[in-house]
Amino acid sequence: MRLGDLALTEVRRRLREGLPLSTGPFVFRISTRLPHVAENLHRLYADFPLAEGPFADFHVRVDAMPGPRRWLKPQAQFWLDATRPFQPLPRDQAYAMLEWGMNWCIAGNAHHYLMLHAAVLERNGHALIMPGDPGAGKSTLTAALMLDGWRLLSDELTLIGRRDGLLRGLARPVSLKNASIDVIRAHAPQAVLGDVARDTHKGTVSHLKPDPGSVARVREPAQPRWIVFPRWKADAPARLTPHSKAAAFLHLASHAFNYSLLGALGFKLTAGLMDTCDCWDFEYGSLPEALRVFRGLASA
Repeated sequence: MRLGDLALTEVRRRLREGLPLSTGPFVFRISTRLPHVAENLHRLYADFPLAEGPFADFHVRVDAMPGPRRWLKPQAQFWLDATRPFQPLPRDQAYAMLEWGMNWCIAGNAHHYLMLHAAVLERNGHALIMPGDPGAGKSTLTAALMLDGWRLLSDELTLIGRRDGLLRGLARPVSLKNASIDVIRAHAPQAVLGDVARDTHKGTVSHLKPDPGSVARVREPAQPRWIVFPRWKADAPARLTPHSKAAAFLHLASHAFNYSLLGALGFKLTAGLMDTCDCWDFEYGSLPEALRVFRGLASA
């Protein structure tokens, strides 16, 4: 059964007790009594299956803070089991905090993968790994590529299998920030976005619903083929230029969540990416031009 098969009233009821949601290789048992969190989950995770059985990798909850804070500057808190790893945030940021908390759970615990801070998409059997510093346009480009037919594996977490070096998917909602929200709305009016959270530590944030095909194929691994470092620049023509593999190795290793923890295996898996991937810098100022370049890359 998919989450979207349930009426919103039933989703709210189950979330009070703990709703088991399957997201690729992980099961999150999510609890909340906040209506807008339930509404965003129902909207953005409609195509995700509900897990069966009592097991869950992570038991998480996001709810209003009790006491005077319930009425004066209302806040929300994220829990993993009985722990509170973050400071409370304004209640209207509760859904964004849930998404960030889910990322935090994976990044801090899923050491049966090498985990890189990068987006991953796949087309024609080959996968694109896309690291990006803040402001580089990574999430905007990730969203546009998904809407253009690329299969989304993740917009934040690259999961590399320890035994085979293949990429595993999550296909969770894409986090859009600030101007990216309006850019994607203008580019794809049919796109489904969640509520907007303002004045977060990342600015204005909204999440884009993953396409049904990406969710349906979430357990299908992908072969890494390209590593692309994007950079948005106003009015710049869209172009790919070669990127040093040595520099790419150092960037990925330094931006991995658990490279050092995995030791020699982390080195081996990262080096394996250099053997199988072409590395590029990509500068762009127009999404339509960027998409044409990536269509050509995928068909080459």
